[in-house]
Amino acid sequence: MAIIDIGKGDLSARIATAGGLVLGLWWHRDGASVPLLRPAPGDDADALASGCYPLVPFGNRVRGNAFRFEGRDYRFQPNTDWDPHYLHGEGWQADWSVLQHGADAVTLSFAHLSGKGTPYRYEAQQRFAVNDGAFVLGLSVTNRGDAALPFGLGWHPYFPMTPETTLLAPATRYWTEVEGWLPGEAVDIPEDVDFRSPRSLPHRWVNNGFEDWSGEARIDWPERATQLSLSADPLFRHAFVFVSDTGFDPAFQRDYFCFEPMSHLADGQNMPGLGDLKVLRPGETLSGSVRLTPTRLA
Repeated sequence: MAIIDIGKGDLSARIATAGGLVLGLWWHRDGASVPLLRPAPGDDADALASGCYPLVPFGNRVRGNAFRFEGRDYRFQPNTDWDPHYLHGEGWQADWSVLQHGADAVTLSFAHLSGKGTPYRYEAQQRFAVNDGAFVLGLSVTNRGDAALPFGLGWHPYFPMTPETTLLAPATRYWTEVEGWLPGEAVDIPEDVDFRSPRSLPHRWVNNGFEDWSGEARIDWPERATQLSLSADPLFRHAFVFVSDTGFDPAFQRDYFCFEPMSHLADGQNMPGLGDLKVLRPGETLSGSVRLTPTRLA
């Protein structure tokens, strides 16, 4: 495993090749370092303790670990010991290699070609860069299998949550959650998670998809006089919001939440229109980027 520090101007980030993780992202100003992602507790942190991890060749779960596509049946095997579903692909658990590394940018890659546990065979790249006062994350996936399959991309960032934190992230529909952490049905957005206007995160479990996200989000930390703008490529039309609780995580202290840009809906393989997953023929590539820009909050 390699640990890579990049930075330029007032921004710095720490990247781990194990999992392709962002271990931390900081804005240095007024003699202090403001964390823009939840800092990992150490350089050996896994994805679930990190600041951000990749979702590739798609994010979330597939109902029943199975789907049918173009006349063929496909199955998955669980890839964690705590969830019966194949979860988030392999990227967050893989060892990535360094392709390029400079003072302000790094490009990582990994390949999953064995098909173990999944019908997907692919290569992925991630690029992290500090540019013009922003932290830019890029992710791509190339189908290296022998058949077309539906692919998707996303990230799973953990953002600090303070008592006064608010989130602005306009979307049009909300997906309920059913047993197994799976999506239920699309309904009107409940008031306490309607982030079309800036709103605090609710004091309850949230693990839901938001359909037709605008691609723009803003997080305000008034106590830190800091605002973070998130701008995603049009590919990322959906998002997931996660707020844990002590039933799921006894150590949870309401000190983080997740806002996950995604190119597709959870369980898209089993939805009409594939939930916006993109069909890649052998050799085809899907790519997109997200930009995080901090500013001072008046």
